[in-house]
Amino acid sequence: QLLLSSSDFVAALELISSTQEVLVKKLAGVTSLRHLPSQLKEMSRLIDKMLSTEFERYAAADLHRPFDPDSCVLEKEKLVSLVAGLLRQQHLQFLETYKQEAVTAAQTMLKQLLIEQLADVEDCLTGSGEAPPSLDASHWLQVLSLASEALGKLVQRVKAVHDVIKQTAEMSAGLNTDRFLSLEEFGRVEVKLRDLLASVCDYCHERLASLVSTQSDKQCITANQIMELSDIVENFTDFCEKICGRQSPALKAAFKIQAGNYVHKFHSARKHKLTLLLDAERWKMAEVPSEFQLLVDKIASGEPLKSIPSSPRTANSLTIGNQEYVTVGTVLILIRLVSEYCVCAYDLPILAVVIGRNLAELLRTFNSRSCQLVLGAGALRTAGLKTITSTNLALTSRALQLVLWLIPHVRGHFSSISNDMIPSLDAVERDIGNHIQQLESKILSIMNILLGDQLNEWDAKPPVPSKAFRNVSRHLTKLYEAVGPVLPEEQVSDLYEIVHDNFKNRLREQLAKMNIRNN
Repeated sequence: QLLLSSSDFVAALELISSTQEVLVKKLAGVTSLRHLPSQLKEMSRLIDKMLSTEFERYAAADLHRPFDPDSCVLEKEKLVSLVAGLLRQQHLQFLETYKQEAVTAAQTMLKQLLIEQLADVEDCLTGSGEAPPSLDASHWLQVLSLASEALGKLVQRVKAVHDVIKQTAEMSAGLNTDRFLSLEEFGRVEVKLRDLLASVCDYCHERLASLVSTQSDKQCITANQIMELSDIVENFTDFCEKICGRQSPALKAAFKIQAGNYVHKFHSARKHKLTLLLDAERWKMAEVPSEFQLLVDKIASGEPLKSIPSSPRTANSLTIGNQEYVTVGTVLILIRLVSEYCVCAYDLPILAVVIGRNLAELLRTFNSRSCQLVLGAGALRTAGLKTITSTNLALTSRALQLVLWLIPHVRGHFSSISNDMIPSLDAVERDIGNHIQQLESKILSIMNILLGDQLNEWDAKPPVPSKAFRNVSRHLTKLYEAVGPVLPEEQVSDLYEIVHDNFKNRLREQLAKMNIRNN
């Protein structure tokens, strides 16, 4: 009784055990002691019950008390005494009891937190402490932040008790003569302790995941809010991983769904915007605000794109290396959109591959729609153009060349974030290259028709140069006026070489048709 009154359960149990041993070995047959073994056995059972009851009380008191700054273990000596007694009796069920109490504490804590945050939604709360689906994004994030902080403190408290239990078990299985825990039993205790931490962390992740999942995909969430959510998830996941030694998947999975919804809306909005801009594009040269030059310079530097610069000045073209890119307004906006995708991928690396595929789709949309509008002459209807000129064709070609320059840098940006490749970018790159060739072929086709028509009207007689050849010269001049300010000199030179070769062949055919021979 004296030992029990001082909570020295191990000593009391050892006394009972040694007394039982003495009764069996040395005092067997003593009539006056014949009832003592049963009394000792009953006392041992009583101590078992006391240990279980006291530990349950301790667990409830420990896990439901207010959080204090130092987060120390509640009545450490009492805990050690209880744990040692339970280990002495090999009653490992107490670890399951503590785990269940931790789950209950988490439920109670979350429910109380939500009641405090939303005084009028108490009826909407469940026993698991889940949030109602009617929270706006900012309030939802506030609740998530507070919940993750509270659950983190609870996990810390469980870890502190875990450490005390482990130390007690190590002492109980030590090399001294008083040890009462075998190495095999100690191994089982270690397994259960690991399970305790992992289970509590998993449960906390599940509860937070439930809170994350309550945000409806119909509600608007901003880029800053998705980043705030990402920070909450990452911090809590990393914290729990340090505590229990492994990652719990539930919270990250829930975040991935929310982030996926955000990325889907992000992509849909920009794709719609690009389509509207393309349909309104008149395919004329646009002034280039210097923020786009700064943006292109930043992309060209090869550094990860974390933000988008701005500046009020304007210029007539973009300068990249020794190249000047005269382009249309939609392509400038496209560059900004591409940069936004890069920043989004940097902010949400967990979805970098999805964002990369979406970006490839955006570029594919630009390529295919611009083809429909210019080569397919759709701009005559959508933008009210009277005709598709060589200037329109050249500007489209130059715009696509700028996009081609952009793609390797985009690919490099995404590869610095994720090891997964984005093969759809390669397909887009090939499609754009083919489109550029088609535009050049269209310009050449127009020139062949114009020059061919003049040769058909040409008659080999004075004046020299004839009207037809003066018209040929005029068409060649107009072509240069159309493409010279847009395309680089090398491309213009190559274009004129092809025009020249085609014209010579056509002239040769015309001379043969007119039966004119060189004497």
